[in-house]
Amino acid sequence: MDPAFWKSRWAEGKIGFHEGKPNSYLERHHDKLAIYPRVLVPMCGKAEDLAFLAARGHEVVGVELVEDAVKAFFAEHGLVPVVVEHAVFAEYRAPQITIFVGDVFRAKRDVVGQIDAIWDRAALVALPDDLRRRYVDHLRALAPARVLCVTFEYEQSKMAGPPFSVEEGELRALYDNCEVELLSEGPDPRTDRGPDAPPCMERCFSITL
Repeated sequence: MDPAFWKSRWAEGKIGFHEGKPNSYLERHHDKLAIYPRVLVPMCGKAEDLAFLAARGHEVVGVELVEDAVKAFFAEHGLVPVVVEHAVFAEYRAPQITIFVGDVFRAKRDVVGQIDAIWDRAALVALPDDLRRRYVDHLRALAPARVLCVTFEYEQSKMAGPPFSVEEGELRALYDNCEVELLSEGPDPRTDRGPDAPPCMERCFSITL
């Protein structure tokens, strides 16, 4: 994962991955997360999903590499966070929402605390294939009970990621020995990929660890 790449995307306003509203799969399948008090959102950006989860009573923990995205989230929601500097993270804290600025791979339990569930809309698909096993193992070490995960599947040779294509079989292999349930699937509704982009299928999975 290249920090400079993501920082430049935010600096240049190339954030087509930012939806500007709660993710439709999260709205549709929030019941899968409803019983879990503390939800982690890795590589969260300034996603409206954070506020959506907080409004439904969760304590939300985000991890985001780009500090400008974190500042933008709190500013756009009229929140003035308390900022605490740690050795490898800056912690932005407001009622029910805490975002750690730093590398998701360094977000261990002694930093983020107890995690009951994970909402992964944009993290797994942001990583090239050589980092995905490490990423999933890292999430599993946080000991959540459930992961709700969104993936994309398309012909990778015809379009450069991120987001990268993650086939259903790969996801099931990454979460081996877990119960993986396909909740929804359909054509990716995004229109910012260009006229020559290959067909893309979007899927939402519930993973019980």
